[in-house]
Formats: sequence, structure tokens, C-alpha cells
Amino acid sequence: MDNRFRSSLLDKNIMSVTWELVPGRGATETSQENAFLAAEQAAKGGVIHALTITDNAGGNPAISASYLGMEILKLGIEPLVHFTCKDKNRNQMESELYALERAKVKNLLIMTGDYPVTGFKGTAKPVFDLDPLQTLELINHMNSGLELPTNKGTVKLKPTNFFAGAAVSPFKATEAEQMIQYYKLLKKIESGAQFIVTQVGYDARKYHELLQFMRMHNLNVPVIGNIYVLSYGTAKTLNQNKIPGAVVTDKLLQEIEQERNGADKGLEAKLLRAAKMYAIMKGLGFAGVHIGGYNLKYEQVEYIVKKGEELFVNWEDIVQEFDYPQKEGFYYFKKDEKSGLNTTEPVNRQNLPLNAPVHFVYKLSRFVHYLFFIQNKNLYFIMQKICKLVSNTKLEKIFHYLEHIAKVILYDCKDCGDCALPDLAYICPMSQCPKHQRNGACEGSYYGWCEVHPYKKKCVWVKAYARLKYYKEEKDLSLFRIPPCNWDFYQTSSWINFYLGKDHSKDIQKVNIAIENNKNS
Repeated sequence: MDNRFRSSLLDKNIMSVTWELVPGRGATETSQENAFLAAEQAAKGGVIHALTITDNAGGNPAISASYLGMEILKLGIEPLVHFTCKDKNRNQMESELYALERAKVKNLLIMTGDYPVTGFKGTAKPVFDLDPLQTLELINHMNSGLELPTNKGTVKLKPTNFFAGAAVSPFKATEAEQMIQYYKLLKKIESGAQFIVTQVGYDARKYHELLQFMRMHNLNVPVIGNIYVLSYGTAKTLNQNKIPGAVVTDKLLQEIEQERNGADKGLEAKLLRAAKMYAIMKGLGFAGVHIGGYNLKYEQVEYIVKKGEELFVNWEDIVQEFDYPQKEGFYYFKKDEKSGLNTTEPVNRQNLPLNAPVHFVYKLSRFVHYLFFIQNKNLYFIMQKICKLVSNTKLEKIFHYLEHIAKVILYDCKDCGDCALPDLAYICPMSQCPKHQRNGACEGSYYGWCEVHPYKKKCVWVKAYARLKYYKEEKDLSLFRIPPCNWDFYQTSSWINFYLGKDHSKDIQKVNIAIENNKNS
């Protein structure tokens, strides 16, 4: 079966259009029926190449996005299923992927997902067993034919045919947040992302920045720009950071507040704004647009596309209307005053202040790491011999206990046994990050604050970036793809697992040695 969404996205002569549906809680409630009605209209209209379906949006339970995808495909239009990491462990993910493959649902948008905020008799337990990179790697292996070790040798499953993409936010206010997003983007594409979708924002310069960054790093995958049609209520919610990751500045909110005083309560203005964004994105070189909005009707989506095509002829004249910088906001490139977009010259980030303090504990950790944890150097072999002697003896329990106590005091260790402390500038992602992100930040941070604990806790990746930038090593965050935690090692000595080559670090160390050699050469 032909995948119309994939074909449109890869065809440089077509502007791919997707329309976002947000199913609610329940099986046959109005929101579900409206989703199917919208799908029928979109299938008949022919303007839309795929319908995107959110997965428990906002951290609230809803009807399965995968199920809706299967049903919508039967109506004659491609679904783009949001496949998030928050509610399923890796086994459940694999099971669901098999079901989607069997139902011929091919298009997936892989995301971390919103942190749970509700659930039956209280807030649900977040899972976050895999992150988007690891999920993309799983899908990549499945597309090649997943190989399974058995007693009789390796068995290879039939290849799947998923077209999987990932998300990125170019709308971060601080240097650390933005660079972490871009570093993670590099790793997502290395992990197999076949297209990219942006977060919600309204700054034309930021949309341009993302494309500039990707061209600079030869990231040749199609990019879809996010167009969210703003009512005043939604704009106010986004402005107050109540939907993590989406950005509406005070200036834009004021404009929308004035527009709602019109006879149509701002309807024409908000649709025209969306059409102008369509025109700008097409002019900049986006491969498609992702259109969403509360209670958005199919006819309105058609209007946005048609009007956007009309405005595209003079898209450069519209750019200045989308000048919505965040307060003291960071940009990767210097501004082109003539166009209102960017030059190709990056800003000098080394002159910018750190976004988080660098404490003594990290400096001590670096020193200890240098002495004991760099392969084939200093005291590495002594520790390796000690771990070999202690392993599988009565002393192992005492050794593990002393290690754990020290790491609890210094890092709030959760004793996973597959330690990622050296990978995150000696900040524990399993205890300090509510989403356990081992490969980069989610998209929900706000001015450096954690999505789950705004104004209380800094994002751990912001802190890690500051620590590494202090030593001019921040780019190291883009080098490693960290495997998921192996729960076979839970409540075992991570030091023994490290020195005996059991945990994920055995692969990371090869890269570490190469980095050290480059520094010394």
C-alpha cells in the first residue's frame, strides 16, 4: 500500500499537510465521534496527507492513539500516530509496534511525552523506560528485521516498514536548553529519525534557525513546521507555560487579546496568522506543516492551506510580522537585520554566561573520575583488580553497600546498577530527571526550569551543559547515544558492572579514548 504521507514529505514539489486530532477520555464520547467525522472529511477533501493523533496529550488518559490510527486508516487517509515513551515499558512498546505493523499503520512520531498529571484514583506512575532515541533504535532494528538470540542461534523476524520521525524545539530561551535540543536532534537522526516535527512557536527567526542548523550539520531529513491556530484562551494558557514546550510571548498574547474584540472574536485574524505561517514555512524550505488547534474545523484547515499558498508568493514580506523573541532569548545565529531572519554566522557562545552554577561536588567528581574511571589510565587497573576479587564473594555486598551510601550522599543514587553519572556530568538522570532522560532533555523545560518542577528545580541537562561548558566540553553531550537502563543490574554494584565490562559503558569508553587521544594530539 502506498504511503501518501511519506510520498508527500519526500517530494520536494509538494508541501505536505497534516492535521492534528486530540482524542479525549472515553470510548464513544463526543470527542471520539468528532475525530472520526474529521477523518472522513479529510479523506474526502484530499488536501490533507495525514491525520496526526496525540497520545494521552497533557499527561491525561485518552483513547488509544494506535487504535484510532488503525480505524482512521480504514477511512482512506494516512494516520500519523504519536508514539510516546511515558506510559509503556520497552516490551509493551514492541508489542504495540507489532500490532501497528500488522494493521499497516506506518507513520509514527516518536516523543518523550507529557508527564502524567491525572489517572484513576490518583496520578499515574510515569514509565519512561525508553527515551525517543532508544525507541527510534528499536524501530530501526525492527525495520531491518529484529534479531533475537535463542538456544538454537539467532532468529531474525520479518522486517517492518515504519516511517518514524521525532520532534525538536527551536524555541528555547536559554543557551543551555537550546543547545541540548540541537545536540539531541543530532542523535535522534543518528538513531533513525526519518523526519522532524517542530514544537509550537511563532518566531520566524527561530524556524529559520532550525533549518540553518540542520544544513550546517548536513542533516538531510524533511522538517515539518508546527502551526497551532491560537484562540485567546489557548494563547493565554501557552503564555503561562501550562502546556510545556509551547511558546507564546507577551507581545503575541497582547495582539490576540486585541483581535478578540472584533465582531468575529478574532476568528479571521487567527486563521490568517496560520496561513501566513504556512507561507513563511514554505518559503523557508520546510517540507510540510503540522496544523492543530482547539475545535479547528476541516474547512478552516482548507482555508489555511489555500490562503497560505496565495501568500507564499510574497512570503519574505510577512517575516517581520513574526518577530516574537523571548525575553533575553538565545539565538544560535546572528541576526540578519535586512531580512529579519538569521545570517549564517553563529554567535560566540563562549562569551555567554553559564545558565547554572558549577559546584565543588562536580569538580571533585571530575578528579575522582580522572583517577579511577578512564580506561587504561592511572588507578583504573587497581580498581578493576579489586572488583574482580570482590565479585561473587561475601565481600561484594559490603562493597556495594559502601559504594551506594557514597553515591546517595553525593548524587541521590537510585541504585540502578547501570550508572549514567559520567554521561551526564555527574548528575543522576534516574533520580534527578522525572522522565529519566539519559540522552538529552525533553522539550518541556522553561527558562532552564524542569517541566515537572517549574521554578523549583533546574533541568538536569541545563546543569550538565553548564558544568561541561565550564571546561569547554559541552559538545560531548552530542557524542554519545546511551542505551536504556538494563534492569538486570538493579541493586547491584555499578562499579563492579563497570570494571568487569557488564554495563553500557564498555561501548562509551571506546569513544572516550578517541576523545582523549584527539585532545592530546
